[in-house]
Amino acid sequence: MTTAELLEKIAALRVLVVGDICLDRWCWYDPGLALPSAETGIPRIGVVRTEITPGAGGTVANNLAALGVANVAVLGVVGADGFAWELRQALAARGIDGSLLLEVPALQTFTYTKLINTHTDEEDLPRVDFVVTRALSEEVEMRLVRKFIDNVMRFDVVIVSDQAETSAGGVVTPALRGAIESMAAAYPEKVVWVDSRARAEHFQGVIVKPNLKEANEASMRALGRIDFPALRAHCAAPLLVVTHGGEGVRIYDSTGEEWVKTEAISSPVDICGAGDSFSAGAACAYAVTRNAVTAAEFGNRVASITIMKKGTGTATPAQLL
Repeated sequence: MTTAELLEKIAALRVLVVGDICLDRWCWYDPGLALPSAETGIPRIGVVRTEITPGAGGTVANNLAALGVANVAVLGVVGADGFAWELRQALAARGIDGSLLLEVPALQTFTYTKLINTHTDEEDLPRVDFVVTRALSEEVEMRLVRKFIDNVMRFDVVIVSDQAETSAGGVVTPALRGAIESMAAAYPEKVVWVDSRARAEHFQGVIVKPNLKEANEASMRALGRIDFPALRAHCAAPLLVVTHGGEGVRIYDSTGEEWVKTEAISSPVDICGAGDSFSAGAACAYAVTRNAVTAAEFGNRVASITIMKKGTGTATPAQLL
């Protein structure tokens, strides 16, 4: 299948991104405006320009939309705050359906604030992150599960973005994880692709895509040793896809493993969001080809384009062609 044919089939997919749908706020500050506060004497950070983009699972959705997928939706939780309004605006500007976001006034919207020096165009100060650290209430969790169950049949591909690194506060709770796994078992024709930073070993019967560090840590937690074939078996995963950055991807299935190398990029501009762009491309390519190697190769190509752009970049069909 040619790249053009693959992109044409990908465009017809219906894709749902479930999990931590965050807001990225890119704030350019001028060091020359670091005047000390009259009250505290602490220098201020003088932000002169702000751009907003969907983050975490929203980055996956953004990549899907850029690839030409016409039907992309996100399902997650936001607060009733200004960040939620900005997130909905950022999604709508990219043609992404945000109507399945569950608004919970008691929570704040998961937001990454990134501070970029206007003199150097580099992010050189600590991020200011707005995170949720307490567990979702049982009522919110059940509403989230019901929204997933009521809507998932409209989609061909489900990509799970379990971004939260805290022990509580993430959207992909045990109840939602159970609903995702039950759906995957009942409808094996659907592609269910999971990217989990801190809980990959807890997912069962779905495609699991950690990076090498995440895979090592998941394997140690689950097995007490680093053994990726055993981790795949532990998860009953049809595929375990372990990304190795610029070296490529190792794919593990019931028959063994395969190494899919990628063309090395000597001086990437920004690797932020590379895993999300890989997941968007690879999950879609797998949905239309059912070939894990082809999927990994396509995901690698998408990521190789996005890492040559500032911020959480995307790859367009024209660039891939």
